[in-house]
Amino acid sequence: MTEENPIPEKPMLRVVRGTPDDAELAALTAVLAAAGGSKPTGEPKQRRSRWADRAALLRRPLHPGPGAWRASGMPR
Repeated sequence: MTEENPIPEKPMLRVVRGTPDDAELAALTAVLAAAGGSKPTGEPKQRRSRWADRAALLRRPLHPGPGAWRASGMPR
């Protein structure tokens, strides 16, 4: 609790059992900080090119009929 902030702050970590030393607590804090998610930066994801799209390797079912031979070789 501080004078500017009357709401008491809760600890981020709490030791339930055992007596870890400062080095162990520092290592645990570093691991948890690295594993935590980051806030989105607002930059849009880069789209994959059609060349790198693995789904393009899957073939759609062929339907018999006029022009089916042409449609079989065309990309989606």
